[in-house]
Amino acid sequence: MLYQIYEAQRSLMEPFADFAQAASKLYSNPLTPFGSHPMAQRVSAGYDLMYRLGKDYEKPEFGIKTIDVEGTEIAIHERVEIDKPFCELRRFKRFTDDPDTLVRLKGQPAVLIVAPLSGHYATLLRDTVKTMLRDHKVYITDWKNARMVPLEDGEFHLDDYVHYVEDFIRHLQGIYGNCHVISVCQPTVPVLAAVSLMASRGEPTPLTMTMMGGPIDARKSPTAVNNLAMNKSFEWFEANVIYRVPPNFPGAGRRVYPGFMQHAGFVAMNPDRHLSSHYDYFKHLIAGDDTNAEAHRQFYDEYNAVLDMDADYYLETIRVVFQEFALVNGTWDVINAEGDLERVRPEDITTTAHFTIEGELDDISGSGQTEAAHDLCFNVPKARQKHLEVKGAGHYGIFSGRRWRDVVYPQVRDFILQYNDGPGAKPKRANGSRRG
Repeated sequence: MLYQIYEAQRSLMEPFADFAQAASKLYSNPLTPFGSHPMAQRVSAGYDLMYRLGKDYEKPEFGIKTIDVEGTEIAIHERVEIDKPFCELRRFKRFTDDPDTLVRLKGQPAVLIVAPLSGHYATLLRDTVKTMLRDHKVYITDWKNARMVPLEDGEFHLDDYVHYVEDFIRHLQGIYGNCHVISVCQPTVPVLAAVSLMASRGEPTPLTMTMMGGPIDARKSPTAVNNLAMNKSFEWFEANVIYRVPPNFPGAGRRVYPGFMQHAGFVAMNPDRHLSSHYDYFKHLIAGDDTNAEAHRQFYDEYNAVLDMDADYYLETIRVVFQEFALVNGTWDVINAEGDLERVRPEDITTTAHFTIEGELDDISGSGQTEAAHDLCFNVPKARQKHLEVKGAGHYGIFSGRRWRDVVYPQVRDFILQYNDGPGAKPKRANGSRRG
């Protein structure tokens, strides 16, 4: 019933949010009688804040239309390459009329970015994608809101996530011969599983695998997020956070972990910070500080947009990753397309170079959790392994913002380029010249 109550409350709030938006515009317009009042700016700011607190946040767009590459403007065309029931493989195709730039773009590595399916949409990685597009052909997993997936499209399990990743890797391998994979946060675990299974079967594996801020071994430096998953029973999660989608959505009847509950959890982790941020926004509006006010809007348009996760996938992730630690214990079996069990064996990976990245101040995936991948992939030569701890960076700072662009990305770019010619290639410098 909780989901139905939430939807009823949201429907009741909608006209009030629309009224607050209209009133804010009315008081901010100096040509109206209301806009000429001495307190008009404060009243407008108050109504604007009410609107943003009460409005419904839809899935944002990536909105990447152009990028600048060494002074040349490159047009970006976003399209869906593969459409699966629970995910779209989205490509950002680059176009230019400059012949020299076009030749350079065609020779650049192909990268699959596996976005997290943990509450927010893949657009949370907008900065990651935009930066990567300077030097790479970029694809990303764009996970769908489970409440929009009809019941007839079937169930979605953690095993299905792993197989989706395998299919997307094979798709890029079929086009380019091979590819590189980057996983951010939650997908570090299923991506490592997918590459492990491919290696065990003797399939070609990606040239590199970059894992950023993920719970490979959640036992190390457990955070508040980890502790919740570890200290509550599987039955507790099933009884307290799983609900059925109401009738007004295509996925009516599907069992999900609702986005609104996830959002409440996100806010509850740092309530003082969010309260302060909204108060600062109110002050920016009063002061006419459009730059900072717009920065607030952009952040919360993304942060407040959340999706429902299929219950089977969510509960299995809790059990496999945070309660049984099946990956690091070597006990994780994945059901393949034929219905047989396959053991996830990271030690079968021998050629894929891997790079782990952690934020010094990460309060979601603690120190050492991602780095643990190196101990699991012990048959990859040490020379093909790399780890980076980003000083002063929190969870989001390792894939978005100034530290991502200035500190993390140059090393990711150089790591990918270094191994782009395959396992037997000699290391390259960032400019493409070979080392002696």
